Amino acid sequence: MSTAGGVPHDDGRGESRAQRADRRWNELLQELRVAQTGTQILFGFLVAVVFQPRFAELGTTDRIIYVVTVCLGAATTGALVAPVAVHRLVAGRRLKPEAVSWAGRLTLVGVVLLYLTMVSTFLLIMRMVLDDGIALWLVVVMALWLALCWFMVPFIARRGGTNGNGNGRAEDGFGPWPR
Repeated sequence: MSTAGGVPHDDGRGESRAQRADRRWNELLQELRVAQTGTQILFGFLVAVVFQPRFAELGTTDRIIYVVTVCLGAATTGALVAPVAVHRLVAGRRLKPEAVSWAGRLTLVGVVLLYLTMVSTFLLIMRMVLDDGIALWLVVVMALWLALCWFMVPFIARRGGTNGNGNGRAEDGFGPWPR
């Protein structure tokens, strides 16, 4: 049993605070590898779109959607690469638990931005190939699906889990948000 902020915590692994930080960092890196790859491919697609001949045919609304989507894509890339910068700038200063906490927060912000980028990209594509009414309906369905998969399922899991401390909350300081 260890304490974090004066709150007893035992996750059943028998890890020290440093071991837990190392494990959480490695888990976060695995998550980031998936998210960064997808984000880089999506952002590359968005950059290439402007150089396509059909781009000149876009109306004002679609150009605005495109600009918003590219800005969201850039912000997403920034947020999902930021944990690397955090780690590099604090490496060797015995701040791994703090780095893991900040990197977790930035990753969660990146996932929210990726959600917005995906929905915006989907809107742009659907407006190019379908009538506005059908496109909007499909975008709403996709936005709800992504929200269910990316946010609701984890929130439901958090509510049902006990995380070894009986209340389902991360109390070791490594969760994405402070207690």
